[in-house]
Amino acid sequence: MPYQGGARLPAERASKLGHLDVLKSELVNELVQKFEKTAIDQSEEEKFKRSWISFDSTDLPLRLVFSVDGSIQPVRSDQYPFRELCFVKTALLRLDAVAIEKLDKTSPHPLALKDLLSESALYHATVFPLKNISFEELNNYHAIRKIIYDSLKDPSLSGEPFETLKWLSYQKWQDQHLRSPSFQCPHCNEKIEGLPYDYDESNCEHCQKEVFLTDMLSFHLDMAEDTAPQDVPSAYMLIHETLLLFTGIRHFWNNKTLLEKCLFIKDGPLTLRGQYSKLVPNIRALFEFAKRNGINIHLFGQEKSGAFCDHLNLLARFAPAKTLFLPSNAYIRTEIKHSPEHTEEYGHRTNYGNKLFVKINDYHHMVLSIPTGDYVDSQSLDQLIGLQKILSTLPMLLSQKHEGALLPIELANGIASLSTYPSARILKVFAGLT
Repeated sequence: MPYQGGARLPAERASKLGHLDVLKSELVNELVQKFEKTAIDQSEEEKFKRSWISFDSTDLPLRLVFSVDGSIQPVRSDQYPFRELCFVKTALLRLDAVAIEKLDKTSPHPLALKDLLSESALYHATVFPLKNISFEELNNYHAIRKIIYDSLKDPSLSGEPFETLKWLSYQKWQDQHLRSPSFQCPHCNEKIEGLPYDYDESNCEHCQKEVFLTDMLSFHLDMAEDTAPQDVPSAYMLIHETLLLFTGIRHFWNNKTLLEKCLFIKDGPLTLRGQYSKLVPNIRALFEFAKRNGINIHLFGQEKSGAFCDHLNLLARFAPAKTLFLPSNAYIRTEIKHSPEHTEEYGHRTNYGNKLFVKINDYHHMVLSIPTGDYVDSQSLDQLIGLQKILSTLPMLLSQKHEGALLPIELANGIASLSTYPSARILKVFAGLT
C-alpha cells in the first residue's frame, strides 16, 4: 500500500517499471500460456434464450409515478487534525406518466421539464459530524443519535418520514398495537424488547436511560464515541429513501382505489442490510397483508450496477425484445453470486423484493426488484405483486439519455445528487472547513 498524501508532502506513487519483473517471471508466463478464453457455445446460447419469457404490456398503465433517490457528499478540512462532515440529501418526485410519455426522451425541452416538475418534488437535507467535531457538549456517538431522530422529524416534511417509520415499526395497518422490533440499547448494550406501541421515545428497561424509536434501527452499532464511519450517513440515506417512498404508500393507504393507480420506484434494490434489516420483516408483512386483502401495491427498485447488472449484460444479447427472466434462488447462488450450496437463501434476511431481468428493447434492459409479500424462492411470475401493471407502465418511462434509464429515476437523481464539483467545494466553505 502506498503512503497517503498529507498537507506537507504528496502521496507515494506506484512504480512505472514494476510490470517488467512480472513479465519476466517464468511462473507467470507458464500460467498465462495455460489460460483459455471461455466462449459461449451455441447450445449454451440456446439455453439462455429458452430462459426468457415473452410478456404482454397492453394493460392500462399506472398514472401516478413516485420516484426516490438520494446522495451523500463528505467534506474534510484542509488543516490537521482533519475535521470531517457528511451532507445527505434525498428527494421524492411525483410525476404524471402520461405527461412523461409526451416528453422528448433524448433531449427533453427545459421548459417542458420545468412544467413537469412544478410543485412535484420534496427534498430533505441533513449533515453528520464524522470526526473531530463536537455537538452541543455531546460526543459524536450521542450527537448522531439525536441528529438522526431530529432529521427524520424534519419540519420541512412535516415529520412525515418519522410517522412512516412508526407506521412500519408498529405495523399500524393491522390495528393490533404491536411493539417495535427489539434492539440493543445504545447506552448499556442490553436487549430492549421493542418500544411500546406508538411511542416516539421511551426509557431502557435495564438502565432507564432515554432511547429513541430511531435507535431501533441501530445506527449506533456502527459508531465509536468520537468518530463515525461514512457508512452511517450512507445507511441513513438508504433508510430515508425507503421511508420517503413508503410515506406515499401510507398516504394513499386509506384510499385503495387511488393507491392501485400509483407506481412507486426506488433507485437501487429493495434491500436493507445489516442491523437495518430489522424493518424488512415488517415491510414484507405489509405487502403480504395487502396481497391477502386484494390490494396491489405497485413498487419496484432498479439496480444500475453490481453483479446482477453484469450478469444481465451477458444474458440480454441473447434475449429478444419484450421478454423477461425470473432467476431462482439456486440460479442466483450458483450463476451470479458463486456461493456454496449450503449458504442461506439469497436475500432471506435483507431483501423485500425478488430480482427480475427485463428486456424491453435492444437499448433498454434492466434489473428490477419487485415485492412478493412473504419471502419466496422465485419460481412463478404470479408471486411478483402488480407485475403486469408495472410492465405496462415501463415503456412510457424510458429515457434515451443513458443505458437502460428510466426518466423518473433520472429526474429524481437530478434533484437529489450532490456533485463533487462544485457542490463539495461550496459545502466545504459553507461548513467552515477551508
